[in-house]
Amino acid sequence: MQPFDFDRVVARRDSASFKWDTDADAEMLPMWVADMDFATAPAVIEALGQRVQHGIFGYAKVPPAYYQAVVGWFERRHGVRYEADWILPTTGVVPAISAIIRALTQPGDGVIVQTPVYNCFFSSIRNMQCRVVENDLLYADGTYTMDFEDLRRKAADPASKVLLLCNPQNPGSRVWHREELEQLGRICMDNGVTVVSDEIHCDLTMPGFRHIPYASLGEEFMQRSITCNSPSKSFNLAGLHGANIIVADAEVRAKIDRVLNLHEVGEIGSFAIDGLIAAYTGGAEWLDALREYLHANYRFLRAHLAQHLPQLEVVQQEATYLVWVDCRKLGKSSEEIARELREHAKLWITHGNLYGKAGEGFMRINIACPRATLEEGLLRLVQGLKQLA
Repeated sequence: MQPFDFDRVVARRDSASFKWDTDADAEMLPMWVADMDFATAPAVIEALGQRVQHGIFGYAKVPPAYYQAVVGWFERRHGVRYEADWILPTTGVVPAISAIIRALTQPGDGVIVQTPVYNCFFSSIRNMQCRVVENDLLYADGTYTMDFEDLRRKAADPASKVLLLCNPQNPGSRVWHREELEQLGRICMDNGVTVVSDEIHCDLTMPGFRHIPYASLGEEFMQRSITCNSPSKSFNLAGLHGANIIVADAEVRAKIDRVLNLHEVGEIGSFAIDGLIAAYTGGAEWLDALREYLHANYRFLRAHLAQHLPQLEVVQQEATYLVWVDCRKLGKSSEEIARELREHAKLWITHGNLYGKAGEGFMRINIACPRATLEEGLLRLVQGLKQLA
């Protein structure tokens, strides 16, 4: 495998970075939003450089090569076969989820989420004038499982129309097993609930874990679900604003396409197009090296906290670069912990109740950074929490 330098520290402050420039304090170390501090894959940089050299940045038309890249990537990497005409490009997974909810619900309908879960699910549901229906995950022995009995009750409500599945799960980092997904799917299909599977973290599994695309469970699952994905997390391309909605059912696809146009989020730019094609056709080797580095970062964090803050429980990391830590033994609220760390340790992490009430007592730490940056962040974390205690 070609060596890639993930230890290289890239200065990001004063680069119009949402992660690094939101707080004006030059001493603040941000380890919050899901944005990596690594330069993207060389194939992507080369492709975007060629686009820049072309010098014209007009309106873009998505070419066949884009759809072929998406289809080929998911067939090779994840064993699922999508058709090119099922793909609806859009500007991001969050706009995609909002558009899907708008297309499939009426104001006041219920949308089921499995909390703790990605915080933008809540805003998308509320912005579309729907109700958040929380199906809390069960936490035990450092990991999460689904509460199927509660899900049956929630799905049986005729007002429940959609379930937003986070697959892999953020922030709990679970890679759902086939049996879990099948049981969830049967419950939803029996009750007329459409599963919308957010698979934006699907490429970032840890060693020993394999992502199961929801649509790969079988023809019925594929036809009665919607998948959202993007190279933005895997290749650090969020600023290019490109994602895809994959819908096998033609009637449902037409409804969503109309809403994308209504919301004016159905067109992507040339950088998003070229970035995706380059990532999915030339970025596999870089991605595999990245996953190894992230796993080493996770082991480093786990060992450091075990030595210096053994009262914290690190949730088993199965996917993503977002580590979920149980801080309940500290006897402080998540918001209080995050606020104290930010004010006194100059460390910005995310408090757990941002992901629903089931996240209270936890915090989320972004470890997608060079090892030296991670080490500095952990030193600040240990110092700050010891002072708080």
